[in-house]
Amino acid sequence: MNTLFTRRSFLRAAGSTLALPLLESLLPRGAFAGAASGPRRMICICTTLGINAESIFPKRTGRGYALTPYLEPLRELREDFTLFSGVAHPEVDGGHSSEVTFLSAAPHPKSPGFKNTISLDQFLLEKQPAETRYSNLNLTTSNVQESLSVSRTGVMLPADYRPSVVFKRLFVNGSPAEVAEQTHRLSQGRSIMDLMGEEARRLQKRVSAPDGARLEEYFTSVREVEQRLHKSQEWATKPKPSVAAKPPVDIPGTADFAGQTRVMFDLMQLALENDSTRVMTFRIQGQQATPPLPGVHEGWHNLSHHGKDPGKLEQLHVIEVEQLKLLGAFLSKLKATQESGASLLDRTTVLYGSNLGNASSHDTTNLPVILAGGGFKHGQYLAYDAKD
Repeated sequence: MNTLFTRRSFLRAAGSTLALPLLESLLPRGAFAGAASGPRRMICICTTLGINAESIFPKRTGRGYALTPYLEPLRELREDFTLFSGVAHPEVDGGHSSEVTFLSAAPHPKSPGFKNTISLDQFLLEKQPAETRYSNLNLTTSNVQESLSVSRTGVMLPADYRPSVVFKRLFVNGSPAEVAEQTHRLSQGRSIMDLMGEEARRLQKRVSAPDGARLEEYFTSVREVEQRLHKSQEWATKPKPSVAAKPPVDIPGTADFAGQTRVMFDLMQLALENDSTRVMTFRIQGQQATPPLPGVHEGWHNLSHHGKDPGKLEQLHVIEVEQLKLLGAFLSKLKATQESGASLLDRTTVLYGSNLGNASSHDTTNLPVILAGGGFKHGQYLAYDAKD
């Protein structure tokens, strides 16, 4: 490692600090020889009211397929993504309740006593510990703050829905007093976890074998929290990256999903570019409200239950094409952002799809799934048996 630089280096002058982006000269020689050798990232996105199959799936499979109306906005990116049909989670049923299992595949989410399982993003973080300020970001367009992310114990992790708050977390430094207070709180949290761990160890000696196993799970959770707190303490005193972008303004209400999605995509791109996190989930929550789009005069949820009514399908078409346009703009931005010999898209696997194959009938099979970026060989439409 060049002794003039640390992993996260800064420019300092007249009391101001500017965090440098990932640069080739900050890393060992050859560290960025290609896309595979740089930081690897993953983004998982779910649009919860489905995508009309007849408008997105081509007639021909493989390469050279004719673009459908929904894929037209991705024309310039067709070699950067793969489209799948005929895929589903085994035994995941329950219509809208399947939203919570999009990344976990836990069966029967609507059944009494259902308990979720670890989601893909959290599983990834177990295998690839975070080296960034935030291990992951969970985002949503809904003020309910529900996310796609589920802990190993089956608990849904909260999501951020206000872009202004996300921007502040990522890029706004607190005052010295605020930083000191945060460091103190983190230190207190660590000491509490140390105390809890010691108490639990003493208790383990006096309980049954099954309870001992449960306590071992508890110990694991304690150790994970301690590790996160330790890393948080380290990051608390380090300045956040400085960006030229203006802080976003929150969009009131839930109707303008397009505006909310666009702002969140911009924040996600900035977070990746500045290496603030490498794992993100984004839940685009369909609402009862009417999106402010030309030609749309009914609520999105109502339109998703179209029953093949031409008028509803026409309005739904407007909404869903807008979604694909937003996705295309986001992927194009990642592709245009270079990072020492590769694009952010090359180093970021983007999973985009829905928990519903047919929202009109609450069907959870034949899911529309797009996999983009990540250094994979793309450019195909892979259609599997929708009945199997």
